[in-house]
Amino acid sequence: MVADRILVIHGPNLNLLGMREPEIYGSETLLDINRKLTGIAKKGSADIAFFQSNAESRLVDRIQEAMTDGTSFIIINPAAYTHTSIAMRDALAATRLPFIEIHLSNIFSRETFRHHSYFSDMALGVISGLGSKGYELALEYALTVRR
Repeated sequence: MVADRILVIHGPNLNLLGMREPEIYGSETLLDINRKLTGIAKKGSADIAFFQSNAESRLVDRIQEAMTDGTSFIIINPAAYTHTSIAMRDALAATRLPFIEIHLSNIFSRETFRHHSYFSDMALGVISGLGSKGYELALEYALTVRR
């Protein structure tokens, strides 16, 4: 059996985790999060790939690549693009792949402009406000819904 391939997409400014507003986003780095997820995926016999960019066009390109690279599930933290990117939404719709939307902070307890997501209505689920644990929960779920 070929292992499932799960793609984790990290949006803008997530490369600054551990330095940027730790009172909101915590002290873990993106590398810390990716290492934990790699361990969980390995135990679940799944392949996992990570992608982070601050550029919307690069994120769109990577989402589109998932259509042909064997990806079976996407975990995405669109970060600030959650509230602005119709282009990323359209790319996710085009892939027809299941995905879970992740947010480290509770977007509903923050500024009102953060309360709207262009992704939530298409997502299998949304995890918001649980810090990096949200990524882990999303991955554990993805491993249970293998195709």
